[in-house]
Amino acid sequence: MSTEYTVIEGPRWFHDRIRSRGPFAALMIPGALGALAFLALRFSDASWSGAFGLIGGYLAAPLLLVVGAPFGERNLYPVAALASAVMWLIVGFVASRRATRNPMATWVDYWRHFSAMLLGIWGGIAIALIVATIRIGSGVVDWT
Repeated sequence: MSTEYTVIEGPRWFHDRIRSRGPFAALMIPGALGALAFLALRFSDASWSGAFGLIGGYLAAPLLLVVGAPFGERNLYPVAALASAVMWLIVGFVASRRATRNPMATWVDYWRHFSAMLLGIWGGIAIALIVATIRIGSGVVDWT
Protein backbone atom coordinates (compact mmCIF):
# COMPACT_ATOMS: atom_id res chain seq x y z
CA MET A 1 0.00 0.00 0.00
CA SER A 2 1.70 3.15 -1.24
CA THR A 3 0.65 6.52 0.06
CA GLU A 4 2.24 9.70 -1.22
CA TYR A 5 2.95 12.27 1.44
CA THR A 6 3.62 15.92 0.74
CA VAL A 7 5.65 18.03 3.11
CA ILE A 8 3.45 20.87 4.34
CA GLU A 9 4.78 24.15 2.96
CA GLY A 10 7.27 22.24 0.88
CA PRO A 11 7.86 22.87 -2.84
CA ARG A 12 5.32 20.28 -4.01
CA TRP A 13 2.72 21.59 -1.55
CA PHE A 14 3.08 25.15 -2.90
CA HIS A 15 3.02 23.84 -6.47
CA ASP A 16 -0.26 21.98 -5.88
CA ARG A 17 -1.85 24.88 -4.00
CA ILE A 18 -0.93 27.44 -6.64
CA ARG A 19 -2.22 25.19 -9.41
CA SER A 20 -5.52 24.39 -7.68
CA ARG A 21 -6.29 27.77 -6.10
CA GLY A 22 -4.64 30.17 -8.55
CA PRO A 23 -7.61 30.54 -10.90
CA PHE A 24 -9.89 31.44 -7.98
CA ALA A 25 -7.31 33.80 -6.45
CA ALA A 26 -7.50 35.74 -9.71
CA LEU A 27 -11.08 36.71 -8.85
CA MET A 28 -10.07 38.54 -5.65
CA ILE A 29 -8.83 41.86 -7.08
CA PRO A 30 -11.46 42.28 -9.82
CA GLY A 31 -14.17 41.02 -7.47
CA ALA A 32 -13.31 43.54 -4.75
CA LEU A 33 -13.04 46.36 -7.27
CA GLY A 34 -16.34 45.37 -8.88
CA ALA A 35 -18.06 45.29 -5.48
CA LEU A 36 -16.73 48.77 -4.63
CA ALA A 37 -17.82 50.10 -8.03
CA PHE A 38 -21.29 48.60 -7.61
CA LEU A 39 -21.64 50.07 -4.11
CA ALA A 40 -20.49 53.48 -5.36
CA LEU A 41 -23.07 53.47 -8.13
CA ARG A 42 -25.85 52.06 -6.00
CA PHE A 43 -25.51 53.95 -2.72
CA SER A 44 -23.65 57.19 -3.40
CA ASP A 45 -24.84 60.40 -4.96
CA ALA A 46 -21.43 62.06 -4.80
CA SER A 47 -19.97 63.53 -7.96
CA TRP A 48 -17.09 61.03 -8.02
CA SER A 49 -19.28 57.93 -7.68
CA GLY A 50 -20.37 57.82 -11.32
CA ALA A 51 -16.84 58.02 -12.71
CA PHE A 52 -15.51 55.56 -10.11
CA GLY A 53 -18.39 53.17 -10.72
CA LEU A 54 -17.96 53.26 -14.48
CA ILE A 55 -14.18 52.90 -14.52
CA GLY A 56 -14.14 50.42 -11.64
CA GLY A 57 -16.84 48.37 -13.33
CA TYR A 58 -14.85 48.24 -16.55
CA LEU A 59 -11.66 47.24 -14.71
CA ALA A 60 -13.52 44.50 -12.82
CA ALA A 61 -15.54 43.25 -15.79
CA PRO A 62 -13.72 44.19 -19.02
CA LEU A 63 -16.31 42.49 -21.21
CA LEU A 64 -18.79 45.23 -20.29
CA LEU A 65 -17.02 47.18 -23.03
CA VAL A 66 -18.04 44.51 -25.54
CA VAL A 67 -21.75 44.88 -24.77
CA GLY A 68 -21.52 48.67 -24.89
CA ALA A 69 -22.06 49.55 -21.24
CA PRO A 70 -23.41 52.02 -20.15
CA PHE A 71 -25.22 52.70 -23.44
CA GLY A 72 -25.96 49.11 -24.55
CA GLU A 73 -28.66 46.64 -23.65
CA ARG A 74 -28.92 46.39 -19.86
CA ASN A 75 -30.01 42.75 -19.98
CA LEU A 76 -26.58 41.84 -21.42
CA TYR A 77 -24.66 43.26 -18.42
CA PRO A 78 -24.99 40.10 -16.28
CA VAL A 79 -23.83 37.98 -19.21
CA ALA A 80 -20.81 40.26 -19.70
CA ALA A 81 -20.03 40.14 -15.97
CA LEU A 82 -20.21 36.34 -15.94
CA ALA A 83 -18.06 36.11 -19.07
CA SER A 84 -15.57 38.48 -17.42
CA ALA A 85 -15.41 36.21 -14.38
CA VAL A 86 -14.62 33.29 -16.67
CA MET A 87 -11.96 35.43 -18.36
CA TRP A 88 -10.36 36.20 -14.96
CA LEU A 89 -10.42 32.47 -14.11
CA ILE A 90 -8.55 31.77 -17.35
CA VAL A 91 -6.03 34.51 -16.54
CA GLY A 92 -5.54 32.98 -13.09
CA PHE A 93 -5.14 29.53 -14.65
CA VAL A 94 -2.45 30.82 -17.02
CA ALA A 95 -0.69 32.68 -14.19
CA SER A 96 -0.70 29.55 -12.03
CA ARG A 97 0.78 27.46 -14.82
CA ARG A 98 3.44 30.03 -15.61
CA ALA A 99 4.35 30.43 -11.94
CA THR A 100 4.67 26.70 -11.35
CA ARG A 101 7.15 26.21 -14.18
CA ASN A 102 9.64 27.09 -11.47
CA PRO A 103 10.08 24.02 -9.23
CA MET A 104 10.36 26.27 -6.17
CA ALA A 105 7.27 28.34 -7.00
CA THR A 106 5.62 30.47 -4.34
CA TRP A 107 2.59 32.75 -4.31
CA VAL A 108 4.92 35.66 -5.04
CA ASP A 109 5.66 34.08 -8.42
CA TYR A 110 1.95 33.65 -9.05
CA TRP A 111 1.12 37.28 -8.21
CA ARG A 112 4.01 38.50 -10.37
CA HIS A 113 2.64 36.67 -13.41
CA PHE A 114 -0.96 37.60 -12.61
CA SER A 115 -0.05 41.29 -12.11
CA ALA A 116 1.63 41.46 -15.50
CA MET A 117 -1.51 40.15 -17.21
CA LEU A 118 -3.79 42.30 -15.04
CA LEU A 119 -1.90 45.47 -15.92
CA GLY A 120 -2.00 44.54 -19.61
CA ILE A 121 -5.77 44.09 -19.51
CA TRP A 122 -6.26 47.28 -17.54
CA GLY A 123 -3.98 49.16 -19.96
CA GLY A 124 -6.17 48.01 -22.83
CA ILE A 125 -9.27 49.19 -21.00
CA ALA A 126 -7.67 52.58 -20.34
CA ILE A 127 -6.83 52.95 -24.03
CA ALA A 128 -10.39 51.97 -25.00
CA LEU A 129 -11.84 54.54 -22.58
CA ILE A 130 -9.52 57.28 -23.85
CA VAL A 131 -10.44 56.51 -27.46
CA ALA A 132 -14.16 56.42 -26.58
CA THR A 133 -13.90 59.72 -24.74
CA ILE A 134 -12.16 61.38 -27.67
CA ARG A 135 -14.41 59.77 -30.29
CA ILE A 136 -17.79 60.20 -28.59
CA GLY A 137 -16.96 63.30 -26.62
CA SER A 138 -16.60 64.27 -23.01
CA GLY A 139 -20.00 62.80 -22.18
CA VAL A 140 -18.58 59.32 -21.60
CA VAL A 141 -16.82 60.24 -18.37
CA ASP A 142 -18.01 63.48 -16.81
CA TRP A 143 -15.52 64.60 -14.16
CA THR A 144 -17.59 67.51 -12.82
